Amino acid sequence: MREERWRVEVGPENAAWLSTECRTALLAREYRPVDAGGGVVEFDRRALGAIRELGEEEDGYITDDAEGVRIWIGEDAYELERVE
Repeated sequence: MREERWRVEVGPENAAWLSTECRTALLAREYRPVDAGGGVVEFDRRALGAIRELGEEEDGYITDDAEGVRIWIGEDAYELERVE
């Protein structure tokens, strides 16, 4: 069985920030988001769980509601897509 993965296109600057400077980027490797290149960030199950711990006031905050799973950076929301 393949590991569940999520990806989101946030632009190169935000992708670099999420993978190197976000609070979850300081955790053990298996809990970090991965910059996949081209402004895309990928999360496996553990990394997504870790970033869900961020508070609403922090960039990288995740919301999960009827409109989908989104990551917030500043005032911008980016929709995560599950990778099959």
